[in-house]
Amino acid sequence: MRSGKRHGTLRLTPLLGACILALFPAERLSCAETRLSGRVLNENGTPVGGAKITLRHDASHIVSPLVSSPGGDFTIAVPTPGDYYLEIEREGYFLLTRRKLTLAEGVNEAQFTLNSVRELITAIDVNANPGAVDMDRTTPRITLNSNDLLNVPIAATNTLRNAFRVMPGMVQDSRGDVHLHGGTESQTLYTLEGFQINDPITGRFESRIGVEGVQSLEANGGRPSAEYGKGTAGVLAIRSRSGDDKLRYTATNFFPGIERQKGWLIGGWTPRANLSGPWKRGRAWFSDSIDLQYNNTVIPELQRSEDRASAWRINNLMHNQVNLTPSNILTFGSLVNFYFAHRTGLSVLDPRETTVDRRQRQFFTYLKDQIYFSSGALLELGYANNRTWGRESPQGQDSYVFTPFGRRGNSFIDADRRAGRDQWLANLFAPAFPFLGEHRFKTGVDFDRLNYRQDVRRGGVEFQDSNLVLRRRTQFFGSGKLDARNFEAAAYVQDSWRPRSNLLFELGLRGEWDSLLDKWNASPRIGFAWMLRERTKISGGAARIVDSTNLRVYTRALDQYSASTYFEDDGRSVRGPAFSVYQFDAERLRSPRSNTWNLTLEHQFPRFLQARVNATGRDGNRGFTYINSLDASPPANFNGAPGAVFDAIYSLRNQREDHYRAVEFTLRQPIRQRYEWMVSYTRSRARSNAVLDRQVDDPLVVEHNAGVLPWDTPNRWISWGYLPLPSQYWAVAYLAEYRTGFPYSLQDARGHMVGDVDAQRFPAFFELNLFLERRILFRKNWWAVRFGFNNITNHKNPNVVNNLLGSPEFLRVYGGQSRAFNMRIRLLGKP
Repeated sequence: MRSGKRHGTLRLTPLLGACILALFPAERLSCAETRLSGRVLNENGTPVGGAKITLRHDASHIVSPLVSSPGGDFTIAVPTPGDYYLEIEREGYFLLTRRKLTLAEGVNEAQFTLNSVRELITAIDVNANPGAVDMDRTTPRITLNSNDLLNVPIAATNTLRNAFRVMPGMVQDSRGDVHLHGGTESQTLYTLEGFQINDPITGRFESRIGVEGVQSLEANGGRPSAEYGKGTAGVLAIRSRSGDDKLRYTATNFFPGIERQKGWLIGGWTPRANLSGPWKRGRAWFSDSIDLQYNNTVIPELQRSEDRASAWRINNLMHNQVNLTPSNILTFGSLVNFYFAHRTGLSVLDPRETTVDRRQRQFFTYLKDQIYFSSGALLELGYANNRTWGRESPQGQDSYVFTPFGRRGNSFIDADRRAGRDQWLANLFAPAFPFLGEHRFKTGVDFDRLNYRQDVRRGGVEFQDSNLVLRRRTQFFGSGKLDARNFEAAAYVQDSWRPRSNLLFELGLRGEWDSLLDKWNASPRIGFAWMLRERTKISGGAARIVDSTNLRVYTRALDQYSASTYFEDDGRSVRGPAFSVYQFDAERLRSPRSNTWNLTLEHQFPRFLQARVNATGRDGNRGFTYINSLDASPPANFNGAPGAVFDAIYSLRNQREDHYRAVEFTLRQPIRQRYEWMVSYTRSRARSNAVLDRQVDDPLVVEHNAGVLPWDTPNRWISWGYLPLPSQYWAVAYLAEYRTGFPYSLQDARGHMVGDVDAQRFPAFFELNLFLERRILFRKNWWAVRFGFNNITNHKNPNVVNNLLGSPEFLRVYGGQSRAFNMRIRLLGKP
C-alpha cells in the first residue's frame, strides 16, 4: 500500500542521501495476486497528489483507504478478483464516486481524471468535497474554491483580500488588514503558485487579485509543514485558475453602479472578466483575468465638493501551463497591478486637505518546472520576481495638525518607495520506501534576494488642545534617502512515516539564514494524524517557526529622526527640542520565533456534513520591538548638538512577546451541484507586550505598550451559504458575521497615549448580507442576475472613533457599512 503526499523529516545529512537513493528504489510492493496500480490526473494531465482513494468491494467491506503520491500514483492490493467501486476525492476537485472496476488476477493498471471545481452553468449532479477527512495531513486546513469566492456575497467581491475574512481563523480589522490566527499581517506567508507574494518592504499582502482568476484559497494555520517558513501565524496559498481544452469566458459587473448619496452618482464600478482555453489542445493552456475597480467615496458629514475621494485600480493575472512531455510540466505567469487614488484617507475626522494622493504598481512573474520520474519521484524547480513602487503625495506643505475636532493641515509624508524580491526554489519528493511501515521524504531549498530604496521627506506635525492652543510641535531632521538589501537562504527535510494505514507521523527540520543577522536558525516540526474510524480523525503537533525579515524595521535607524517642542497654555516653550532617534546593533539581535501547537478532531457525517473542533496556540518570543533606552548613546546618523535633550533613544531589541489561544468549532456541507453552507464559532485571545509599533511616521508617544492586539476578537460567529430554492434557476446567498468589537486606545492633546493600550472597544459588530440570484438563458448564453442588500439590518458598525481626551466629540464613533442595495450581472458563457 502506498500513501500520498505528505512531507516529513529525518536528520538532515542522512536524509538527503536517502532521498536521492530513493529515486532508484527496489520493488516496494510485495507480490499480490490482485492489485490495482493507478494514477490520478487533472483535466490537463497534471498529476494530482494527496487525493484520497477508497476502494469498496461491497457496501460494508472497504479496502484500506490511501492517498496518491505527489506524482499522482497509487497501488492497492485486494484480497480477491472481482467487481469493486472506486471513490476519489481531493479538495478543489469534483468528486469521482462509485466508479465500477472489474479487477482481474494480477496487476490492473488504470488512469483516473479529476475535474477542477468550476462554476457550473447547467445543473449536473456532482459534488465537491471542501475538505475530506483523510490521512494526508496533520494540520487543519481551510479552503475556499472558485465557486465559494464567486457565490458568497462579500462586500467589494472584486478584491480577493475581502474574501479572506469568510475563512474561520481569519479576521479583517477596521483598517482592512487581515490576520490569520491572531498574527500580524506580515506573520502570514502568502504564496501564489507556491511563490512568496508578501510585499518585499512590509511583509503584508499588498497584491490585488481579482476573484475571477483564482481557483482556490488554502489557509494552513499554526503549524505548516517544513516546506514553509517565514510565517509564524500560518500560510495562505493562492492557486490561479487554469485553462483546459474548452474556450471559456465570464464577465461580471460590466455596468457601473448608480447610487444616491447627496445626489445621483457612480458610486462604484468593478468590471472584471476571465478568458481561458487552449493554446494547443491537449498540450498547452492559458487563463487570463482582468479586473478594473473605480471607487467614488462620499462622506455624508462633510460639505459638498469637499466630501469625495476617487480611486482607480487595474490588475491582470495570467497563468499558463505547457506539458512539454507527459512527465515534464511547465507553468508560468504574471500579476500586474496599477493603482491611482486621489484623496485617500478622507473621513469625517480627516478633511480633504489632510489626504494623500497615491500611485502604486506591482509586477510579479513566476516560472516553475515539474519533472515526474518513473520511480514516483517529483523534482520541482522555480523562480519568481516581485517589483513594487509606491508614491505618496500630500495636498500641500503646511503642518499636519492633530486637534480634538479631527486632523487639519497637510499630510507630513511625501514619499517614493521601491522594493523587489527574487526567489529561487527547488523541491524533491522522493518515492515511498518500506521501513517499519512506509516513509516518504521531501527536501528542498529556498533562496531570496530583497532590496528596498526610499526617498522620504517629512514636514511638521502639531498637536492642539480643545482651545486650539499649540501644545506640541514635531519636526524631522536628517536624510530620508536610504538603500537596504538582504539575502535569505533556507533548506528543509521532512519525513512522512506511516507505521499503519490509519496512523501518520510527520517529522521535519528547517534551517534558515539571512545576511542582516548572519545567523542560522533551526525550525523543527512534529505532527501526527490518527484515523479512529473511516471518517473520524484526530491530529495535532507542535513546531518552532522563525519569523521573516522585515526591511522596514531595520531601516528606521537609517531614516530621519524627530524633535519635539512642548508648550504651556500661554504659548511658552517648556521643553525641547527633545529628539527621538532609532538605532540597532545586528550582532546583539536574534531572529524572532514562535512556538506553535494544534490539536484537531474531525468527523464527516453522512451527506458530506463535516464537523471540526480545532484548538490552536502560539507563543512568540524574541520578537523585534524598539525599546526606549535613554541611557544609550545616540546613533551615528544623529547630527544634533552636544548635550541635546532626548524624548527617546529607541533601540531594536528581541523583547516582544505575543500570545494567542483559540478554540474553533466549524460545520460545513456541500449540497448537490454547486451549493454549500458553513457556520463557525471561534473563542480566542490575542495579546502582546508591544501592541503598537513605534516608528518615525507615527509621532504618538506610548509608555504602557502591553495589552490586547488591535484585532483581538474574543467571540466571533461567521456563516455563509449559497443555497437552492424550489425553482432550479433561483438561489439565495448570504453572509452573516457577529463578533466582539475591536479595541482602541485613548490619547491626550500632546500626542501621548493615556492609560492602558487598547483598553476601549468599539460596539459589537453584526452584518448580514442577503441576496437572491436568478440564472437566465439569453442569446445562447447563461447569465446570473443577483440582487439584494449588504448589511440588510442596517446595524451600526463604526470603524472610526474620536479618541482624543478633551474633545467635545470624545468617544463619538463614525463610519461603517450602512444598508446598501446591490445588483450584480454575470455572463457565465455558453451551455
